[in-house]
Amino acid sequence: MKKIRLGILGTSEIAFRRFLPALKKHNEFEYIGVASRNIEKTKPFVEAYGGKGYSSYDELLQDKNIDAVYIPLPPALHFEWGKKALQAGKHILMEKPFCVNLQQTEELIELAKERNLAVHENYMFMYHKQLTKIKEIIDSGYLGKIRLYRIAFGFPMREKNDFRYNKELGGGALLDCGGYTLKLANYLLGDTTKVVCSNLVKEDFEVDLYGNATLQNDKGMTAQVSFGMDNAYKCELEVWGSKATLKALRIFTAPDNFDVNLEIIDNNGVTNINIGIDNQFYNSINYFKKCIMDKDIQNITYKVIVKEVRYMECFKVNRGI
Repeated sequence: MKKIRLGILGTSEIAFRRFLPALKKHNEFEYIGVASRNIEKTKPFVEAYGGKGYSSYDELLQDKNIDAVYIPLPPALHFEWGKKALQAGKHILMEKPFCVNLQQTEELIELAKERNLAVHENYMFMYHKQLTKIKEIIDSGYLGKIRLYRIAFGFPMREKNDFRYNKELGGGALLDCGGYTLKLANYLLGDTTKVVCSNLVKEDFEVDLYGNATLQNDKGMTAQVSFGMDNAYKCELEVWGSKATLKALRIFTAPDNFDVNLEIIDNNGVTNINIGIDNQFYNSINYFKKCIMDKDIQNITYKVIVKEVRYMECFKVNRGI
C-alpha cells in the first residue's frame, strides 16, 4: 500500500516534541519535511527526524511529493495556510482551533468538499481510550442517572509573548483551552447540545483570559464548563450521578507514557479503575488516515468541525466580541 506523504508547515514545539514521534510510529505515513520562513529553524527537525527543510511554506506546498500537511501554526494563520494547502491539493491535519471564526471554517470545509480532500482538527484527547471507557461506564448505568457533567481545563500564566495572549495571532482562552471543554461537553451530551449561557473575561488583556458556560441537550442533561489561561492547573472531568461520581483527572493531556486512572466515588469509598497508557497523538493521526481513505468518515468530519466552531460563536455573540 502506498504511504501518505506528509509535510509540516512551521517548526512549532508540538510538531517536534509530540507530532513527529507519533508520526514516525505510523507505518502508513511517510514524513517528507518541514517548512519555515527561517531555514535555520528546520535544522533541528532534519537532524532529529530526517526529511527536508523547506525555506518557505509555499515551497513545501508546491512539492508534488507531498499528499498531506500538518498545520501547527498560531490560530490566526490557519485559514490562510489551510486554504493554500487545499488549493495545492493537500489533505490537512489542523491543530485546534480549526479556524478563528465560523465564516473561515465554512469556507475551508466547502473548498475541501469541492476538491475531495480530507480535513481533521487535532483534538487528540478524543482518541484516548479513557474516553471510550468513561462512556461505557456512563452507558452501563453504574453511576445511576447522570445529574451533571463538570469539565475544567486551565493552566497558569505563560510567557507574555506566548501567542495565546496575542489577539492578532488568534489568542484567547476560548480558542485555546476552551475548545477542549466544549468538544467534550458535546461528546457527552450528544447531537442536540446547545450553549445556554456563556461568559468570557478579558481583565487587562486584549484577549479573553478565562471563561465558562452551561450547555444542555434536549433531555435537559447539563454540562458546566470552565477554562482559563491564568488559572491554577486543572484538566478534569467529573460525572455526577445519582449513585456514584466519576472523576478523570487528566482527561485532555495524558502523555503517551502516562498511566491513566479513573476514580469512582460512592458510599463505599473510592474505587480506582486503571486505564493504562495510550498514545492519543498517534490515534489522532490514525483517524486522519481514515479521513483520507474513507469518504464517509471524511463527510462526518466536515460536519463535526463546523459544529464545534458554532459553539464558540455563541460565546462571541453573548459577549459582543
